Amino acid sequence: MIHDLEGRLQVAVQSFWDARDRQQQKQLEGGTVDTGSRGAVTGGTQMGALELLITDILVDAGLTEFDVKTRTGLELPGYYRPEKMWDLIVVTGSPRRLVMAVELKSQVGPSFGNNYNNRTEEAIGNAEDMWTAYRQGRFGKWPPPFLGYLMLLEDCEAVHRPVQAAEPYFEVDPIFKQSGEYASYAKRYEILCERLMLERKYNATCLLLATRETPTRINSPPGSVDFATFAAAIDAHALLLAATL
Repeated sequence: MIHDLEGRLQVAVQSFWDARDRQQQKQLEGGTVDTGSRGAVTGGTQMGALELLITDILVDAGLTEFDVKTRTGLELPGYYRPEKMWDLIVVTGSPRRLVMAVELKSQVGPSFGNNYNNRTEEAIGNAEDMWTAYRQGRFGKWPPPFLGYLMLLEDCEAVHRPVQAAEPYFEVDPIFKQSGEYASYAKRYEILCERLMLERKYNATCLLLATRETPTRINSPPGSVDFATFAAAIDAHALLLAATL
């Protein structure tokens, strides 16, 4: 595993916030202002430092940097659609085989509600599309690819407040309403990440809660969805593959 993983993660998440600030400032200087925080999204990649960190984990494990794609050539075939662009993929061998595909997502306030539903549907749908395409032989039959999912969520008061769920006919899953209190968005994302692994949609998931302040403060729920566990799973898969190569 690469040296000072925690420090590298701190730098990568701070880079995310710095990139958002630069993109918003550039739009303000250009006289264009998007609604809400959209200006920080339309200006380009913000997860570049996280992409680089994951790339370094893979290279340190023995894969070649040439096989790791982060900016171009990210399209992979699906089953329900012709293609889907991932955030980081690893393709190697002859004939080519898909080693890994990783989604890096973020959500920043104030609109957590609709975005949470969209992110949930995307995560489930992308995995289902990928695994069905794999079963159809799009990526070779063996070994199966490693799928990873990371969500960077703004750590603020709004994401920790209970959010009521509508129950006009049937009760929601009790996990979303414990001791009579509805789950917050932070808790909902934690449940999502855990269940994506439980149902084998993704091999590893990660939830990062990060504050806007400088330096940013990063937290993860205790258990299986912290970054150290996520990085270890990526490292283990890359080590195994490198040994077979």
